[in-house]
Amino acid sequence: MISWFVPEICCSLLWIEVMSESQSSESLIADNKVNIHEFADVSPKAELGRGVSVGSGSVIGPDVIVGPNTWIGPNVIIEGKVKIGSNNKIFPGACIGLEPQDLKYGGDSTDVLIGDDNTFRECVTINRATFEGEKTIVGNQNLLMAYSHLGHNCDIGNSVVIANSVQIAGHVVVEDRAVIGGCLGIHQFVHIGYLAMVGGMTRVDRDVPPFCLVEGHPGRMRGLNKVGIKRQTLDKENKEEYLQLKRIWNLLFKSEYVISDGLKRAKQENLLQSSARLCGFIELSIGKGRRGPMPYFISTNK
Repeated sequence: MISWFVPEICCSLLWIEVMSESQSSESLIADNKVNIHEFADVSPKAELGRGVSVGSGSVIGPDVIVGPNTWIGPNVIIEGKVKIGSNNKIFPGACIGLEPQDLKYGGDSTDVLIGDDNTFRECVTINRATFEGEKTIVGNQNLLMAYSHLGHNCDIGNSVVIANSVQIAGHVVVEDRAVIGGCLGIHQFVHIGYLAMVGGMTRVDRDVPPFCLVEGHPGRMRGLNKVGIKRQTLDKENKEEYLQLKRIWNLLFKSEYVISDGLKRAKQENLLQSSARLCGFIELSIGKGRRGPMPYFISTNK
């Protein structure tokens, strides 16, 4: 076993051990040391916090900062200006911070910012932003399942679940607690709202409002995300707020009014938090430069 010193994030000196194949990630993190496999390639300029573990075949570039107790499995590539928080798990084959798949990219030094307690499963790819000063952002406590892709300039909130093989184009925004089913594509510049649910294999080419359930090819609004709302106990703990949300949703999407007129009528009421969030999202979604909300599904069955 080989040992040496490198600078830690806090600029103090931290002891590093080269781990063997037999050591588990759990024991490495418990040791409170930085552990780099002898077959990993970690730049001496990279900054690794206490308890970080780097697996065999992984490559960590010179502009990478990794917070405490983050586990980086085998054959992971982290390059470019990437800052990763604490207690993340990055599984084999993930690639983070590589150049954006954007023909406009001219080599600018751009960023990827990742928070705490995220899980990135096998072969997840996260591209850095396109132009100087821009960022691709992932918040806290998110789960990105295997083979999912985040394009340049995406902004993912907190407690988001992105299932297997979801392909997210550039500039997409996903708000907190959204759930995105597997094997689907999301068009560039789409916004997905708080506590929204996107069914698997849906074609997502329009905005998905908060609290809503969408599904289909082409994607269509199916109603409120009742399962997600129930899990957040909104229907029981804030029953008045939930009943107003249902009524406002019907006004916006199922009434005889076009959505802009329904929105004007809704805003005349004393809106509680959930309804205000929904109306605020819709107001921005129908504005200039946005893709507009996904249409409501109208059944042709009699």
